[in-house]
Amino acid sequence: MIQRHIRQDYLDVAEELRHNHKIKEIEGKRKETIERVFADAKEKQGLRWTTLRGLKKMSIQAMLTFAA
Repeated sequence: MIQRHIRQDYLDVAEELRHNHKIKEIEGKRKETIERVFADAKEKQGLRWTTLRGLKKMSIQAMLTFAA
């Protein structure tokens, strides 16, 4: 007996969207905008390395960095 995955309907929709040309255009723009923000934070704002531990301390450092 063959059973489908519990969430197979969602996986099918995601697979269809993955091959959609309009979605590919949106993903291309994502590289130019969102990924650039993270790259700038790492390179220009010094967030590549940290001596802090924990999400709370790192969040405070990021907020102070971007507030400046």
